[in-house]
Amino acid sequence: MTAPSTTEAGATPPGPAPAAPRRTFGLAAATALVMGNIIGGGIFVLPATVAPYGTVSLLAFVVLSIGAVLLALLFGKLARRSPVTGGLYVYPRDAFGEFAGFLSAWSYWTMTWVSIAALAVATVGYADVLLPLDGNRALEAAVAAGALWLPAAANFAGTRWVGGVQIVSTILKFVPLLLVATVGLFFIDTDNFGPFNASGDSVSGALAASAALLLYSFLGVESAAMSAGEVRDPERTVGRASVLGTLGSALVYLLGTVAVFGLVPHGQLAESGAPFADAVDAMTGGHWGGTLIAIVAVASMVGCLNGWILMSAQMPYAAARDGLFPARFARVGKGGVPGFGVLACASLGTVLIGLNYTAGPDTTFRVLVLITTFTGCVPYLLSAAAQLYWLAQGTRERVRPAGLARDLIVAALSFAFSFWLIAGAGYAAVYQGVLFLFAGIPVYVWLRGRSEGGRSSGVTKG
Repeated sequence: MTAPSTTEAGATPPGPAPAAPRRTFGLAAATALVMGNIIGGGIFVLPATVAPYGTVSLLAFVVLSIGAVLLALLFGKLARRSPVTGGLYVYPRDAFGEFAGFLSAWSYWTMTWVSIAALAVATVGYADVLLPLDGNRALEAAVAAGALWLPAAANFAGTRWVGGVQIVSTILKFVPLLLVATVGLFFIDTDNFGPFNASGDSVSGALAASAALLLYSFLGVESAAMSAGEVRDPERTVGRASVLGTLGSALVYLLGTVAVFGLVPHGQLAESGAPFADAVDAMTGGHWGGTLIAIVAVASMVGCLNGWILMSAQMPYAAARDGLFPARFARVGKGGVPGFGVLACASLGTVLIGLNYTAGPDTTFRVLVLITTFTGCVPYLLSAAAQLYWLAQGTRERVRPAGLARDLIVAALSFAFSFWLIAGAGYAAVYQGVLFLFAGIPVYVWLRGRSEGGRSSGVTKG
């Protein structure tokens, strides 16, 4: 008899080796995936969410854009080292071991299904413009659930469908949003902007707090790195797609938010459930423009959910292959999508939607957005630390001093940026995020214990 052949965590089951991944995403599809995941509910909802802080939030957008580009450059470099699916899990695992990889995977997975629930809830505000829901909470919950499960069905059809939907939805929303962000600038009334700092806090405090909320609109910069196993020529494509998608999204965000702040009076904007629709109504002097932008907003959010649901399945898929998530997450359907991961994320998101419409609308979106800031920044922080570790270790071959200095600066600034955002999320979000994070430790202990027990029990293969 021979000893069992396993991975380090003992997760790979006996049998034929898994088939090579289907690399269906080219540069266009990968860039669309990044932009589609970034530009979604954030651009349509968050201008109203941060309006109470004042126009200091516009400065926060600039800072976030710079930070997001730094993260895109970081992920592009990391993808050259490990061009596989599950990037933000793989990098900490390879650098610091299984436990760090698990914490990154668990935190990111938590962020995805919490974020998906918040985005589905945000869709209701624009759906109400198209079909007045009259405050019917059961109907609103049904609309939110439909917005979540429709793209989940597209994911079950396979990655080729996901990539196609991302390209179509990205074009559909990018063109009219860019039109609003440019034409709207000519209709700005400077009296609408309101005070620079309306929070009552210091400028630095208001900047950090609004940036922590606005990070929700930039989540997705890592999309190409997370799906590197499905990207053609990932060593080159991931970095390019990440930077191009982030720059395009940042341009639309900044111009669009400036236009909304200048078109909608500050007091009205802070109370708005569909700020872009209100902005277009102000431009056209009627309601047809707001109706049109509401259609685009709903399509944008559903397209964003389409990409995020894929992302929610990719991280636990990579971890499950190493035995650090339950084995069912590693099962891939005929379409190349980990179906159980999609089902689990959609189901957990549906539970949060139900809680939102039983506990009250104000308890979900803002709170969950801040929790996603914490849970999203933990993998960013660990990935930046992994890059710093590899650079400090000196394992890279024939690196020019200028290139080494550049990579060190990018990694160090990415780490500092992620740390700053975690601090800006506030005590409550960090407290709740830590509880979500630590809730995963028993899962790790159980899976690792079973793996170690199997290896020490003398089980053999014939």
